[in-house]
Amino acid sequence: MKLLGIDSSGLAASVSLVIDGIMVAEYTTNLKKTHSQTLLPMIDEIVQMTSFDLKEIDAIAVSAGPGSFTGLRIGSSTAKGLGLALKKPIIPVPTVEGLAYNLYGTSDLICPIMDARRNQVYTGIYEFKGNNFNIISNQKAVEIKDLISELNTLNRKVVFLGDGVPVYKEIIEQEMLSEFAFALPHMAIQKAGAVCSRAEVLYQAGKIETAADHKPDYLRLSQAERERKEKLSESNLS
Repeated sequence: MKLLGIDSSGLAASVSLVIDGIMVAEYTTNLKKTHSQTLLPMIDEIVQMTSFDLKEIDAIAVSAGPGSFTGLRIGSSTAKGLGLALKKPIIPVPTVEGLAYNLYGTSDLICPIMDARRNQVYTGIYEFKGNNFNIISNQKAVEIKDLISELNTLNRKVVFLGDGVPVYKEIIEQEMLSEFAFALPHMAIQKAGAVCSRAEVLYQAGKIETAADHKPDYLRLSQAERERKEKLSESNLS
């Protein structure tokens, strides 16, 4: 199976090429540049370096949300455009599931957290039992203190990762009652290779879609949409 992986859901941008379970190439940057500047050049560089013809891929795996609204739009638009041009299906991978796959094989609970602003995080709670990936709590947007309360009830060691860690590290250290740890830098951010690993499982389960049907899963309204909704509510009350 040949997969092109794309993840631009957060601060990092990452693309990968995985062929028959072998990581042929992965290009990840964690810079303050818009993904519209980096994503396509990164894909092009991988293609040039590997001399791989993208027409040969079986599918495009993309981090489909939640995450940065702009980042998700860019990643999904890129996957959609390539899928339409190459006539290939899309495998939409829930962002935090892809992040959790960075820690494949650990016996601890895995808790990816992405900064969703307003003291909220995009998160989920996962574990690996052998080769099986178990969802303890599905991806959601939640207050960081509510997440910590939920984790404390599970009474198990938790490993945190994601761009929400630097933002909420102090709160985690203050509020967590159970044992916890933070993932090391090389495992802590979005990686397109991990997205491809999760995508292979989803592909086998038939969880694919056409490029024409693909759209990101934002989980909640954007700030602009929230403000518009609030204004409409205020005008209806007046």
